[in-house]
Amino acid sequence: MPDLHPVAPLGAHELLLFLLQVGLLLLLATLLGRLAARLGMPAIVGELSVGVLLGPSLLAHLAPGLSEWLLPSRPAQFHLLDATAQIGVLLLVGLTGVQLDFGLVRRRGSTAAKVSVAGFAVPLALGVATGYLLPASLLGEGTDPTVFALFLGVATCVSAIPVIAKTLRDMNLLHRDVGQLCLTAGTVDDAFGWFMLSIVSAMATTGVRAGQIALSLLSLAGVVVFALFAGRPLARGVLRAASRSPGHGPAITAVVVMVLLSAAATQALGLEAVLGAFVCGIVIGRSGHATSEWMAPLHSTVIGVLAPLFFATAGLRMDLTLLADPAVLAASGVVLGVAIAGKFAGAYLGARLSRLSGWEALALGAGMNARGVIEVIVAMVGLRLGVITTEMYTIVIVVAIVTSLMAPPILRLAMARVRPTKEEHLRRAFQDRLVNADQKV
Repeated sequence: MPDLHPVAPLGAHELLLFLLQVGLLLLLATLLGRLAARLGMPAIVGELSVGVLLGPSLLAHLAPGLSEWLLPSRPAQFHLLDATAQIGVLLLVGLTGVQLDFGLVRRRGSTAAKVSVAGFAVPLALGVATGYLLPASLLGEGTDPTVFALFLGVATCVSAIPVIAKTLRDMNLLHRDVGQLCLTAGTVDDAFGWFMLSIVSAMATTGVRAGQIALSLLSLAGVVVFALFAGRPLARGVLRAASRSPGHGPAITAVVVMVLLSAAATQALGLEAVLGAFVCGIVIGRSGHATSEWMAPLHSTVIGVLAPLFFATAGLRMDLTLLADPAVLAASGVVLGVAIAGKFAGAYLGARLSRLSGWEALALGAGMNARGVIEVIVAMVGLRLGVITTEMYTIVIVVAIVTSLMAPPILRLAMARVRPTKEEHLRRAFQDRLVNADQKV
C-alpha cells in the first residue's frame, strides 16, 4: 500500500527565508536596474549584479554568517528560488516570441539564416579548439577532454534570447530591423545550441548513441511541425474562447498556461524549456488575438517583477574571488576573447554576405554577443553534470556578464548611424500602444 499521508507543508523558517530572499533580490534588482539605466546601461546589467553582491563573490566573504543564514547552501531551499525565477524567464521568452515580426523573417529569412549559421559555426569551432588547450584543472573530475571541449564550444556559440530581448527593449531597439534579425538569428542559434547541449549531456552520462541523436532531431522537427500546423489554430481557439469572458484575466491566464505547458513539453523531449516557451510565444503572436490592451498587465508583471528576479538569481552561484588565481584569470581572458571574437566575426560575416551595411553588421555582432542567462543555464548544466569545475563555471558566467555589458554601447554607436524605415516606425507605434496600455493598468 502506498503512503497516503499528505506531504508536510513548507516549514516556517524555510518560508521566512524564501520571502526574505525574494523581497531582497527584487528590491536590489529594481534599485540597481534603475541605477544602470541612469548610467546609460540596460537595466539587466544592474539586475545581474545583484547575485554577484549577495552571492559568494562578496557577501559570503564580508559577512559569512549572514550569508549562510540568508542564502543557505541547502539545495532544497535554493531550489525554491530557482523554480520561481524559471517562471519569470519562461514568460519573458514567451513575450519575446509574441513580438517577433514574422513578416520580416519571411522577407529577410536569407539574411537571418546567414547571420545565424555563421554566428553559430565560427564561435563553436573556436570554442571547441580552445577547450582542448585549457588546463585540465578546469575539467570536472573524470571528464573526457572531448566532452569538455564540446561543452565549451556550446557555451561560446549560444546567444541569449532573454538578454537580447531585454537589452533591445531597454534601448528601444526591439522595433528596428536589426533588433528583429538579432532575435530571429538568436532563436536559430539557441535551437541548435540546445540540441548540441543535449548531445554533450548524453556524452557526459551515457555516451552518444545514434538512436539518441535521431530521437532528439525527430523531437525538434516534431515541435516545429506542430507549431506550424496545429499550434496556431489551437492558440487562436483558446484565446478566442478566453476573450469572450469579461475583463482580460482569462486571456492572460490562457497565455501563461500555454507558455508553461509548451515549455514543459520541450523539457520532456530533452530540448529545454525556453525553446518551448519561445515557440509558443511566436504561435500566440501569429494567432491574431495578441492585442496590446490585454497583454499589458502580463507585460507589466513579467518585466517589472519576474524577469528582474530571475536575473538577480543568476549570479548567486558564481565566485569572482576564484579569479585571483593567475591560471584561472588567464583562462578567463582567453575564453572571453574567443567568445567575443568568434561571435562578432560570425555575425559580421553573415551580415556582410547578406549585403547589410557595416554599421548594421556591427550592431548584429554586438546584439548576438549578449549571452547572459542562457549561458548561465548552460554553465549550470555543465556544473550539475560534473563536466566543469566551479572555477570554469565562474569563467563562463564572467563571459555572460561582460558580453551583456559590452553590447549596449556598441549597439548605441552603430544604430545611431542606421536610419529607421517606415516598417520600423509602424512596429514602434504598436509597442508604444502596449506601453501606454501598460501604464494605464
